[in-house]
Amino acid sequence: MTEFTLKDHNHNLKFNLAHEFCWGFGITFHTLYAIVPLFLRELGAPESIAVSTAGLFSILIALPTLLIAALGRNIIKIKRAVILVHIIILLVSFALGFTFTILDPVQVQTEWKIYFTYFLLYAFSIGIIIPIWAEFLNQSTLKSERGKFFGLGFAFNSVGSFVGGFVLRFLLASDMPFPRNFGIGFFILFISLTIGTILFLFFRVKPSKAEQNNKTVKEFFQETKSIIIGHKNFQKYLLSRIFFAAYLPGMGLYAVYCQDKFNFDISEAGIFTILNVIASGIASYFVGKLGDNIGHKAGMMVAFIAHFTAVVLAIFSQNMIWVYAIFIAIGAGQGAFMPSAMNLVYDFAEERDTKTYMALVDTLIAPFVLIFIIGIGSLIRIGEYTISFYIIGASLIIAMVILQFVVRDPKYPPDGELQLDGFSS
Repeated sequence: MTEFTLKDHNHNLKFNLAHEFCWGFGITFHTLYAIVPLFLRELGAPESIAVSTAGLFSILIALPTLLIAALGRNIIKIKRAVILVHIIILLVSFALGFTFTILDPVQVQTEWKIYFTYFLLYAFSIGIIIPIWAEFLNQSTLKSERGKFFGLGFAFNSVGSFVGGFVLRFLLASDMPFPRNFGIGFFILFISLTIGTILFLFFRVKPSKAEQNNKTVKEFFQETKSIIIGHKNFQKYLLSRIFFAAYLPGMGLYAVYCQDKFNFDISEAGIFTILNVIASGIASYFVGKLGDNIGHKAGMMVAFIAHFTAVVLAIFSQNMIWVYAIFIAIGAGQGAFMPSAMNLVYDFAEERDTKTYMALVDTLIAPFVLIFIIGIGSLIRIGEYTISFYIIGASLIIAMVILQFVVRDPKYPPDGELQLDGFSS
């Protein structure tokens, strides 16, 4: 291949839609906003652990990303690399299914730590995957078409989750004993992720440029330092993301809080998933197009507003209709966030190393996620759910103000700004 064309991009788009469908279908059986916290709660985990899973997930993702970006700085065969790192999560998901399908349910119910260990490994493995996957997609797409690519991709992810939601509801409402009903779901997760990973074999990637694949470790860390110190607009974006990270404790909090308040059956998680993914798919598609047309900062603002709406709905919830609306808002936020976050990283990176930018976002935000987890967790232990939601909501307002009025969309060139170390200030 001498040139990566629109035909190659569209070829990859087709396989990416199938890949995202498989992943969306599988992840339905291990969602951070419903399945993980409710499963931990049923296993007897402390409330503070059950509601902190989304935040812990974010921190664990961040831990290996910078190291992986450094180790993977000179990868030439990116397709082989992305498949190899995905094998890690396949092993973890198989272990999840195997453990909770064949072990005695009574034994497992008293050992929530078994599942929690798997969950930690699951999150850590995704942290290993993300920098390589981001670079793989960077080499598999055209810049001008990425908004549509990610928007459609994450929309198909939601379609897969929509189908999976019905299967999930059937599993959880069946007579299958706990936790084997969840264990079967974890096996489905493993099979779906395996098929999705195999589809990477059929992608076409841009031809390698040898001169870009000889960066030393010293040069990598020099570039990383220059990004942190010199890229002022990226710094402002990170500040908005730090306050936005407050939403992560809420991801596990909604299901637990609402179950306490309205005492719904655990099979309702299937309905939550269906509503969530419908909203996510619609948001992904339209936000992807919005980003291509006017900039991906606007799409990120949609995500911020949607998560803030979920907080407001939780505070004032009166019945299950309000609960359903919460998960619709969460879905819209997730759907808007993914294509916007991915494309903003590519826009900030420009011709620099995408893996490094992706790793820096996760790594620099992680300590603040931990602060939110500890703070919100402390309030939950004393039953202060409402104050927790107020703190999350206030943080999201600050994040929106910074994003809207301080951060410049990297899609547009700076207007009369100073330059520092090759970056716009």
